[in-house]
Amino acid sequence: MNILILGSGGREHAFTHQLIQSKKVTKVFVAPGNAGTDKIAINLDVNPTDFNAIKEAVIIHDINMVVVGPEAPLVNGVHDFFLADEKLKTISVIGPKKDGALLEGSKDFSKEFMIKHGIPTARYQSFTQENLSEGKDFLETLDPPYVLKADGLAAGKGVLILDSLEEAKAELEEMVSNQKFGEASSTVVIEEFLKGIELSVFVLTDGKNYKILPSAKDYKRIGEGDIGLNTGGMGAISPVPFADESFLSKVEEQVVKPTVEGLQKDGIDYRGFIFIGLMNDNGNPSVVEYNVRMGDPETEVVLPRLASDLFELFEGVANQTLDQKEFSVIPQTATTVMLVSGGYPEAYEKGKTITGLENVIESIVFHAGTTTNNSDVATSGGRVLAVTSFADTIQEALDKSYRSIDEIHFEKMNYRKDIGFDLVS
Repeated sequence: MNILILGSGGREHAFTHQLIQSKKVTKVFVAPGNAGTDKIAINLDVNPTDFNAIKEAVIIHDINMVVVGPEAPLVNGVHDFFLADEKLKTISVIGPKKDGALLEGSKDFSKEFMIKHGIPTARYQSFTQENLSEGKDFLETLDPPYVLKADGLAAGKGVLILDSLEEAKAELEEMVSNQKFGEASSTVVIEEFLKGIELSVFVLTDGKNYKILPSAKDYKRIGEGDIGLNTGGMGAISPVPFADESFLSKVEEQVVKPTVEGLQKDGIDYRGFIFIGLMNDNGNPSVVEYNVRMGDPETEVVLPRLASDLFELFEGVANQTLDQKEFSVIPQTATTVMLVSGGYPEAYEKGKTITGLENVIESIVFHAGTTTNNSDVATSGGRVLAVTSFADTIQEALDKSYRSIDEIHFEKMNYRKDIGFDLVS
């Protein structure tokens, strides 16, 4: 079997790392990939949202399965594109069709879905330019902090959490009237702030059956102590200590089952990952958001913990036989620490040569924003490398990651030195 993975980040490198271990996999291609995937697979210079170019690559390279990493191709309908094409319709696509991708593509749709199917979530309302004044009135009914979410995709930047009522009203106007996040914020969801500790639970489903993957917790803020600007993620830990058997049982009964069953009831044939962002409020789960793909950097700690053959699981998704597939998880803790470019998440420079990767022996280094420059590996993004380690405890795994980081160098390299600070006693 030949597999094509769409995407270029640490998530896609982690997919590649798992899939090349399967005896059923012949070749893995990554479009466009990075310097890390280039070492273990075949990179293709193809944009994940250029469906015609993807079609050409699939035919040329005799691809049997496409695994979609990022959300944009899914929301834009890559799965539907395959099903509508005579030459592509028999090829398995791991990722939902356009109707299922609305769970991430539209915050309004996902909130309506949760309410409809009795899934615990925060109180909310949606507003546009036409009912802006009602939105300001609704803000007055809530206690701070105030949560404003752009309805559409905004590259992970469309969520504002504000303490001031006046600032919240001003930002609401900025979002819907002045299109602060472009078309994505023409509709804005205002919701009640959920209190508790956040975590992520990942589900793989074939539309009928599901497997719950390991839980994870990521760290979004650039600064230590979780302060400063939001990022795509500065590190992650799996499993999450407070997500014990009792809590995860509630998650399955109150969230996972009604989500999968709700999709069926609504006639949505959903085959792929469901990323459930949750709040643990005194042992009770409440859904913050859905994503329709794996998270990053959570993937870099979740997938390496799978003892099962990932390709076999994907086969089960494609054939709706996921319930028949063996599924097991490594009990050890995995931690990842993200190395980022200086200045990130604001302006940063690219093209910095990375050295010392060959000296890392205790960890797996997943490439996120890298490229090959002649024979050198160089930075090509804000988030550059994810350094993942295993151990029996969080602290031991973190110590390994930080020792490995000491071996790696590039100009203005930055990282958080306190990943897991709230979980390590």
